[in-house]
Amino acid sequence: MSQTKRNDTIHNFKKKARAIALLMFCFCSTTLFAQQEDKDSLLLLLEQRKISQSFSTRDTIYIDLLNQLAKSQRFYKTDSLLLLSKQALSSSEEANYEQGKTEAFLNLGDFFSDKGNSKKAISNYQTALQLAKTLKRPKLLLSAQNNLAGEYGYKGDYASALNGYLEGLEMAEKYEAHLMRSVITENIANLYASQKDFEQALFFYKKVKRINETLNDEMSSAQTFANMASIYADMDKLEYAMFNVNSSISIFEKHNIKDWLAYAYEVKGKIYLKQKKFDWALFWYNQSEMLHESLEDDRAEIDLLNGIAETYLGLQKDSISQRYAMKAFEISSKINFKEGRQKCAKTLYKIHKNKKDHATALQYHELYQQLSDTISRIENQKSLSLLKTKSQYEKQKADLILENEKQLATQRNYVNAALAILLIFIAVTFLVHRSEKIQKKLNEELKIKTASLEENEKELKSINATKDKLFSIVAHDLRGPIGAFQGLLGLFKSGEMNRDEFMDFIPKLGQDIDHISFTLNNLLSWGQAQMNGLITNPALVSLDGLVDRNINLLCELATKKSIKLVNSLSEHTMAWTDSDQTDIVIRNLISNAIKFTPANGLVTIASIEKNDHWEVSIRDTGIGMDKETQEKIFQSDANFTTYGTDNEKGTGLGLSLCKEMVEKNGGMIWVDSIHQKGTCFYFTVPKGKKQKRYQKAS
Repeated sequence: MSQTKRNDTIHNFKKKARAIALLMFCFCSTTLFAQQEDKDSLLLLLEQRKISQSFSTRDTIYIDLLNQLAKSQRFYKTDSLLLLSKQALSSSEEANYEQGKTEAFLNLGDFFSDKGNSKKAISNYQTALQLAKTLKRPKLLLSAQNNLAGEYGYKGDYASALNGYLEGLEMAEKYEAHLMRSVITENIANLYASQKDFEQALFFYKKVKRINETLNDEMSSAQTFANMASIYADMDKLEYAMFNVNSSISIFEKHNIKDWLAYAYEVKGKIYLKQKKFDWALFWYNQSEMLHESLEDDRAEIDLLNGIAETYLGLQKDSISQRYAMKAFEISSKINFKEGRQKCAKTLYKIHKNKKDHATALQYHELYQQLSDTISRIENQKSLSLLKTKSQYEKQKADLILENEKQLATQRNYVNAALAILLIFIAVTFLVHRSEKIQKKLNEELKIKTASLEENEKELKSINATKDKLFSIVAHDLRGPIGAFQGLLGLFKSGEMNRDEFMDFIPKLGQDIDHISFTLNNLLSWGQAQMNGLITNPALVSLDGLVDRNINLLCELATKKSIKLVNSLSEHTMAWTDSDQTDIVIRNLISNAIKFTPANGLVTIASIEKNDHWEVSIRDTGIGMDKETQEKIFQSDANFTTYGTDNEKGTGLGLSLCKEMVEKNGGMIWVDSIHQKGTCFYFTVPKGKKQKRYQKAS
């Protein structure tokens, strides 16, 4: 039998050790010991066994008690876990007791896993798995399979982790081990949650809830509630998070499950922290901290300590915040927990920034950026591995089923041939006909695969073109301003430029930073649209509000050129569109109007109401454009860019991005322009309508 690993990579998920601890002990030679959950009772039984006249260290009941007591010490006394597991292993080897050895290796794997030593943890779990296969004990086999997969997840090998969980899930279904189905399915949900794929994670959690309902086990349900609460908190769905965590706390308090209760209190503190209710957050974090005084669970303690540090930072108690953040940072470094170090580095950066200790703040900020880049690269690889591994596993499973079907068909043919010996001619004719059908099927499959390869080749070329364009834009529009910024800083640091000279460049640097920010916003939006497909989420949106917001955002640029921005939209001009995408369209069009309008010009934003849509116009008194330029500006495959009247730079992405977003929202975009007189961009957007109401399915 197994225990779910806590997925600390992102979400600090707990293990379901307590929910299945008793099941592990059902392998004992008598059912009496399976009922001894309490550590004091186990110690008493162990002492009674040792003083009995027939006592021997090779006694299998004594070994079972050692293993059970070792398991109960996890998260409380890790040294005892190691010592008892080694004693159980030694006695099992003397007695040649394979089951005792299997359970001892599982306990040793747990110890090294909690200490961050993945290499030794995997070695012990693999040994336990091989022994369990030899013993043909399904519960031990599932436990070893699940723990091994979980350790691959800690190590960052998500491909092996997912493959291991899928194999374990198949075994659990085969042996009708419903509790382990719940455990392994929840671990798969945790993997997706660590990828921030919350939709897929919740899909699997709903499966877990359905399994838990059949188990009628409130502890399993409570553990699932706690993990779901953590996910909802990370999704900023704080009402759902609070409901789930309160449901779990009531059960954990009822049964006095300290490790899970400490985790649930920490999640509740995180929810209040996200609500910026710092006093309440500190209250629940302190509840968790008091419980952790009797626990030895480094991974869980890291998020708790960093949460407390963030809370004190919010309360402007920086010195206390620094103490907790440093403690969390030291534990993260000790067990090589990158995500923990990243979070702590961010908190420590904020603390030292508040203290005006800029040198130390810069060090932590650089460490945070370095860890973020590393984690980002790792997470991208993990995401690809997840998808690839799942596809490979499903393909292998389908191939195996197909191969079995072919073998069964061949066996049936032999039986038919044996029973119909007088009909050999008919049988031969049948086989020839069957061979032709198989050949025809193979030819059809070959055509399909060929077509698929050609389609993949086209997609690869498109991806390469997108990559080349991204690098071109980054090199042209981002590297230059950043390089100039680095050069100025170098001159200032080396003393070749004094403070007054450096301050003279501040306005220019501000313009460069504004340009970089604007460019990155367009670049990220365009890159997402090109790589993942543009997804729209239409809702009721006030167009005049969007225009006002963007005028306020861009008014400083307009003021520098003495350009007047006029919003002629009437109040409550409501549209049915994706607010973020339409906001990007309006911002790009107004920015372009400012860019190509000389000093003392005018930019007017207006709208005309049509039957079922609004026609929005952005008109300027700028330099205009010729017909050839008008034909190029909306092309998505052309990196077309020009300089403004004050040599403002552009990315060449803005208008092609606007076109794609307008069309995705059911509108059109076009331009009218007269060279040296001005330009007017038009786009349409559907009118606002009442939101549909959906009835919840039963």
